[in-house]
Amino acid sequence: MSEPIRVGTVDDIDQEEALVIDPETSGHPVGIAVFHTDEDEFYALDDICTHADASLADGWIEGSEVECPMHAGKFCLKSGKVLSMPAVEDTNTHKVEIRDDEIWLYPGVPAEENDDE
Repeated sequence: MSEPIRVGTVDDIDQEEALVIDPETSGHPVGIAVFHTDEDEFYALDDICTHADASLADGWIEGSEVECPMHAGKFCLKSGKVLSMPAVEDTNTHKVEIRDDEIWLYPGVPAEENDDE
């Protein structure tokens, strides 16, 4: 699915929190977590940790990283890359746009990677 879906407004997700968009809404095979960082940025990743069956939305957000609540593996919110073990497999990113304080998610469309991570 490449058509964007509106997931809410920027005020709907507190800083350092995440909102999970279920597969029925997104058309993506797994839930997608939309994260709001303390730097007022928004990112989206597959909600399932690649190491164990845990929700990344339930993890801890610090800067542009999320730590899995089960075994403390960390992922980059910008690129989906693994930052610490026990996770060894990167996760999928999804493009997020902010338009007039509304959050738009492009399920299945990778976010543009940032080379300055």
